[in-house]
Amino acid sequence: MANQIAIRVYCRPGDEILAHETAHIVTSEHGGPWANAGAAVRGLPGERGIFSAEVLRAALRPKSRYAPPQSLVSVEQTANIPGGTIWRPEECAAILAVAREAGLAAHMDGARLLNASVALGVPAADLARGFDSVWLDFSKGLGAPIGAVLCGSCAFIDEAWRWKQRMGGSMRQAGVVAAACLYALDHLVHRLAEDHANARRLADCLAAIEGVSVQTPETNLVFFDTSGAGVAPDALSQRLAERGIRISVLGGRCRAATHLDVATPMVEEAADEIRAILGR
Repeated sequence: MANQIAIRVYCRPGDEILAHETAHIVTSEHGGPWANAGAAVRGLPGERGIFSAEVLRAALRPKSRYAPPQSLVSVEQTANIPGGTIWRPEECAAILAVAREAGLAAHMDGARLLNASVALGVPAADLARGFDSVWLDFSKGLGAPIGAVLCGSCAFIDEAWRWKQRMGGSMRQAGVVAAACLYALDHLVHRLAEDHANARRLADCLAAIEGVSVQTPETNLVFFDTSGAGVAPDALSQRLAERGIRISVLGGRCRAATHLDVATPMVEEAADEIRAILGR
């Protein structure tokens, strides 16, 4: 919802948003930009879920009464479907330079911003610097049961509050939610490194299985394909669920996420179960 509120603040019906073609706002928000703001998203290509400044510049339309106004550029940190990959500070800076030159607002879908920060050893503030707005999810690696925040200038947040109310986002007794989020910020950011280590451990175990193709994880997401071992990703997901292990399937690949509730022995157990299902 934080993404959708930000988009509604920046965009008017008929506007165009520039984002990667696999971005969450394109693939996983049920057409929200189109439905809520009347804005279209122009998907940009780029390896690892990251488009270059040159690709962004090439996508800019000449200002014309015939062309849709381009109002916003959005980046996803980390990029989910491409493998939990990280936008580096220099990549963000290059994008922001083009956006400023073109008069575009810049939004960061920062669902896993702190994963990127811990993985790079770079403060989250430095990764978010220059963006007009950022949202952060507390219910992923940070382990809170629910909660997210949308950040920006005072003027932006004042407008965001209005759209939150209009879109039905009023939540009563939210203090208990905020308490879990504050605890996560105070105590759980540093331990994201454990999730990254467990993701690498899982990737190494899976890579040792004949016929399994594994993308080297940058953070806490492990994407792998078992088709070469004779079991399709959807079938593997179903059979693992029967054994109490849940993974998802995105873009035709298996996706495993390590987090607060997954210890190293569980990672090794999951790899053993996958090996058993594959008969390897």
